[in-house]
Amino acid sequence: MKFGKSVCIINVGGTKYAFPKDVIKDFPLRRVSRLHSCSSEREVLEVCDDYDRERNEFFFDRHSEAFGFIMLYVKYGKLRFVPHMCELSFYNEMIYWGLESSHLEFCCQRRLDDRMSDTYTHFTEEHHKTADELRTEESSTGNRDSKWLERMRRTFEEPTSSLAAQILASVSVIFVIVSMVILCASTLPDWKTAESNIVEEHRIIEAVCIGWFTAECIVRFIVSRDKCEFVRRPLNIIDLLAITPYYISVTMTVLTGENSQLQRAGVTLRVLRMMRIFWVIKLARHFLGLQTLGLTLRRCYREMVMLLVFICVAMAIFGALAQLLEHGLDLESGNEEYATIPSACWWVIISMTTVGYGDMYPITVPGRVLGGLCVVSGIVLLALPITFIYHSFVQCYHELKFRSARCTRSLSAEFLN
Repeated sequence: MKFGKSVCIINVGGTKYAFPKDVIKDFPLRRVSRLHSCSSEREVLEVCDDYDRERNEFFFDRHSEAFGFIMLYVKYGKLRFVPHMCELSFYNEMIYWGLESSHLEFCCQRRLDDRMSDTYTHFTEEHHKTADELRTEESSTGNRDSKWLERMRRTFEEPTSSLAAQILASVSVIFVIVSMVILCASTLPDWKTAESNIVEEHRIIEAVCIGWFTAECIVRFIVSRDKCEFVRRPLNIIDLLAITPYYISVTMTVLTGENSQLQRAGVTLRVLRMMRIFWVIKLARHFLGLQTLGLTLRRCYREMVMLLVFICVAMAIFGALAQLLEHGLDLESGNEEYATIPSACWWVIISMTTVGYGDMYPITVPGRVLGGLCVVSGIVLLALPITFIYHSFVQCYHELKFRSARCTRSLSAEFLN
């Protein structure tokens, strides 16, 4: 440090610590060691809260007791939590002074991990905004967006924002249900016979549903703030996948005339019609449970991959052993259902998941013993990652429920104001 006396005084919450400048240079706490490289008071004030040049005293408005325990770590090399202090609060003090969770003792690391898993939330950027920030943003963008445009945006994006939004969401749900009923009924044997009697009323209903979904998607795109962000959102991509097949199928029907000789076009039309099952996912926009499921799958993709790896490894091992015990040892009188390892893997997967269709089963004693081991191993392997997925599901549910309640409170306060 190019200014001040030879002794530096660190004042943390009223508790003072005196150190020589040479000790400050190599101090284990990064925030304190940064003081040595400061060449002006302006740089010093970027590190601490206040500075007294006469006494060469640096003031930090932080928790004094927590810093006392951190100083014990500097002296003895062991860092533990302060008794009767929140683990997250102490962890914030650690981050401020330049320490990480790895500096904690193992028992305290476990306490911190458990605490963070219970309380940590993963809101997106737009979810972090409080009601005051939202009002500030709205006032700053008032020149660009009129009030009715903002009201339209909330009506289409937030189903609980107003009575009109609730009515709009209810109508959208009704259209989704009607379209699903039409799609399911179209696969019934007597549907084509009924088509000629009903004068294709189902096609009219289907066109009305598609028209509603298309209009809703277009309006939401028009009133959105960021058009690029709108296109990248998963629910909007699903909406596009649900709407596009209808227009493609109508175009192909007009061009081919439903000619039976065009088998490839007929198969394509049937595939496109079945893609309308994505309409069901549109309900996620209005129901908290489906939103929780989607958020859980997005956060637990590592656990899902781990689950698939467990299943694939078990299928490879038990499939090869089952093929060997049931068919490989006796090629003439062996069980033909286990003639190949891929066919044995089918038996493994239905056994591990305890489905047991009964289409395949071992007939030898070693094969039945292997089947028992396969079932028990499946229960254990599937239960291990599912515990983490369930915990994440509960956490996501509480997060989305809290977010919905916070949004309702802010909108209610705005209405009263």
